[in-house]
Amino acid sequence: MGIDVRNEIRDFLSSRRARLTPEQAGMPSFGGGTRRVPGLRRHEVAMLAGVSVDYYTRLERGTLKGVSEGVLDGLANALQLDEAERAHLADLAHLANAGVKTTHRPVPTSVRPAVQRLLDAITGAPAWVRNERLDIVAANTLGHALYAPVFAGAGRPVNTARFAFLDPAARDFFPRWEQTARDAVAVLRTTAASNPCEPGLMTLVSELSAKSEEFRTWWAEHDVHVHRSGRKHLHHPIVGELELTFEALDLVADPGLTVFTYGADAGSESERSLSLLGTWAATELAEQRAAVRSPESVDQVD
Repeated sequence: MGIDVRNEIRDFLSSRRARLTPEQAGMPSFGGGTRRVPGLRRHEVAMLAGVSVDYYTRLERGTLKGVSEGVLDGLANALQLDEAERAHLADLAHLANAGVKTTHRPVPTSVRPAVQRLLDAITGAPAWVRNERLDIVAANTLGHALYAPVFAGAGRPVNTARFAFLDPAARDFFPRWEQTARDAVAVLRTTAASNPCEPGLMTLVSELSAKSEEFRTWWAEHDVHVHRSGRKHLHHPIVGELELTFEALDLVADPGLTVFTYGADAGSESERSLSLLGTWAATELAEQRAAVRSPESVDQVD
């Protein structure tokens, strides 16, 4: 199972065209009157991209095979694509030229011991590693504590998209749930073009599409997104409201894996709450280890 490249190209380009008005594109609205469909018309995109209307029409019908870098740049500029969207268009063009093969790039589901040691050495901040289909494959103690509701959720592997759409606890844990859920869809959509035949991704998308109307709706919008840095709002069951910043760092030696670290602004209530969460997590871990070592934890036979 893979994606239909022609349909992906068609839907992506038409959806980007639909969101732009002539005013946003810096050009007059030709033809006058009320538009029957939103956004730019094909001849307007063609004019902005510097290609003929017939040529752009072929592109939007899903024919990117043999398209030059210059034409792709012209399209990206005309449609005002951001960095993630430009990369997505390039991935679609690559698929159009190479074809969607039955092979796929394996998605890592664990980390090397050296990476886990690195995570464990980060004691003052939550940290975890995520693969490109949003499975959390490793975390430090504070990372487990911060995302405790996600780790406690149903389904394995632990997956932030599955939690967001299928676990009722997600809407409380993520106060800005819609934005979080939309971002998850956009990340998965990005992955679908860069690794289209990955079976775990296809299984996840099928599951979420079958069980969530919101996922189906947003998947059809063809938005793409790459997490690099930003702010995250959480409502934690132990310490309450948290407003944190995050940074994402790709593991160069392990393609497809990304380390996320979270922190709070100095002197903020979130910093104090995060410190409290760290104390709670350390206490819980100590109690678990003590229970394992205690002879009373082993059933005795008289």
